[in-house]
Amino acid sequence: MWSALQGRVSNRLARHFRAAPHRLPASHMPIVSFTFDDAPDSAAGEGAELLERHGGRGTFYLAGSLIGQPSDHWHGLSDDAIVRLHRAGHEIACHTFSHKSSADLDEAAMAREIERNRSYFRAIDSSIRLENFAYPYGLASVWRKPQLAKAFRSARGILPGVNSGVIDLQFLRASPLVDREIDKAGVDRYFDEAVARGGWLIFYGHDVASAPSPFGCTPDLMRHALEAAGKRHMPIVTVAEALRRIGA
Repeated sequence: MWSALQGRVSNRLARHFRAAPHRLPASHMPIVSFTFDDAPDSAAGEGAELLERHGGRGTFYLAGSLIGQPSDHWHGLSDDAIVRLHRAGHEIACHTFSHKSSADLDEAAMAREIERNRSYFRAIDSSIRLENFAYPYGLASVWRKPQLAKAFRSARGILPGVNSGVIDLQFLRASPLVDREIDKAGVDRYFDEAVARGGWLIFYGHDVASAPSPFGCTPDLMRHALEAAGKRHMPIVTVAEALRRIGA
């Protein structure tokens, strides 16, 4: 219980301590990134296919220990699916290998998790480079943020909102593309805010299925979000490409 409380406090502090502040250019064109966590096979299948149909590519934050493994909600994607994603231009990015929360890891343990994950994906395809990180469970650590800043270009959380003005590259805001948490009108509101503020909108989710898990979305909701981007002429880009566009 004490450890859980410490984790919540550390996560809240991490929101306010900017480990890597970066100002978006004043003339920045709004962009959107679609990201998927934890390796559901439907994200690599239906999710990637929808993105590609709309001229976009996604970022997949993967934990090596979950690859090919069943969970209560989905089956993990395979090594072959990862190679297909990578070769199609999607970004393979990093969780901790064991999917442990950063709030539960000291510096040495976090370093081991990162290296183990990098080694796993290098073994699948030597050209895969894990440049960006997402906090498992969305829980950041005020102590691990400086360490992650040395290892990754960015780290993404699950604090909703649009990234605009001065952002923290080690605590990127991301909004849920999850049927239980947002509807089409809510998706549109985020897009309108991104346009108004010239910001970078990031969505996160897990599976993409007609009967999604509590953490996933239907193809219909994802299709709506992709069409919303098209109507507003917002490029759909990976996190790595978005960082390049904002000069980070």
